[in-house]
Amino acid sequence: MTGVAHRFTSAAAAQSAAIKRVTVVGGGQMGAGIAQVSATFEHPVTLVDVSQEALDRGKQYMGKSLARVAKKKYPEDPKVAQEWVDAVLGRIEPTTNLAEGVRKADLVVEAIVENIGVKQRLFGDIAAGAPEQSVLASNTSSLPIGRIAEQLNGTRRQNMVGLHFFNPVPQMKLVEVVKANETSEDTVARALEFVKSIGKAPAVCKDTPGFIVNRLLLPYMMEAIRLLERDVAEARDIDTAMKLGAGYPMGPFELCDYVGLDTIKFIVDGWYKDGEGLQGNNLFAASKKLDELVAAGHLGVKSGRGFYDYSKK
Repeated sequence: MTGVAHRFTSAAAAQSAAIKRVTVVGGGQMGAGIAQVSATFEHPVTLVDVSQEALDRGKQYMGKSLARVAKKKYPEDPKVAQEWVDAVLGRIEPTTNLAEGVRKADLVVEAIVENIGVKQRLFGDIAAGAPEQSVLASNTSSLPIGRIAEQLNGTRRQNMVGLHFFNPVPQMKLVEVVKANETSEDTVARALEFVKSIGKAPAVCKDTPGFIVNRLLLPYMMEAIRLLERDVAEARDIDTAMKLGAGYPMGPFELCDYVGLDTIKFIVDGWYKDGEGLQGNNLFAASKKLDELVAAGHLGVKSGRGFYDYSKK
C-alpha cells in the first residue's frame, strides 16, 4: 500500500469510526478537566471514579471552571450563562460502576495515579468491558504507554495510545498524542480527530520517557535547582533571567512550584532508576535541595510553600 493510499485509508477509517462517546476514569482535576472540555464540545461523557465523594468533587471543580468560562462567554446575560453551564454539565454522567461506564465508550481516557501497576490493572478491567473498537488512552505524563498496555491482548494494544493533556485542561491548548510500538495508525488517526474536535492542538510523538514537553522541561528544571545548590544565583534571580532573557512566561522555580515538587521528584527518580535510555543519567540524579523540600512537605503552590512562600498571598 502506498503512503498516500495508507493515509487515505486511515483518514477514512477515522471518519467512519469517529469518537463520539467518551469515558474518563478519574474524577480529579485532570480527569474532570478532560470531561469538561469533551462535554463543552458536545461529546456525551461518562465520568468514573471509585466513590460518590470523588465524583462530587469533580462536579464542583467543573462547575466553578465552567462558570468562569460562561462569565466571559455571556458577560451581559447571567441567565444564559447559567443555562450554558447546565447544558455542559448535563452531558456528563457520573458513575462509580466502571464496567457500566465503559460499556458504550468510543474512547476511554484514564486519568488516575501515576503508578504502573495500578494503571495496568485498570486497563485490564477496562478492556474486559469496553467495545472491541474503543480507543484506550492514558493521560500519563511520565510512564511508558507500551508498559501500561503490555498485559492487554494484541488488538487492545493496537488500540492503546497516550493522550497527555496539560493542567489546567480547559486553558491549555496542547495534547501530546503518544504512539507506542504496537499502536495502529488508525488509532492515532482517530485520536488526532478527537483532539481536534475538542479545540486542542495535537503533537504526535513516539513512546519515549517524558514524551516531548516533560523530556525537555525536567532537565531544565533540574539544572536550575543545581545552579541554586551550587550558590550560583538566588532562585528569584534565575527566574528573572529566564523570563527576561529567554522570554519564558515563568521561571524554572515558579514552574517547579506550579507543577509540584513531589511530582518532579517522582518523575526524575523513576527515570534515573528505570527510564529507557536514561538510567543513571546525571541530569536526573537526586537533588539534595529537592529531596529536603519534599520531605518537609513543601511541595509548591498546592502546599503553600516550595521554592517560594505562597502562604501570605
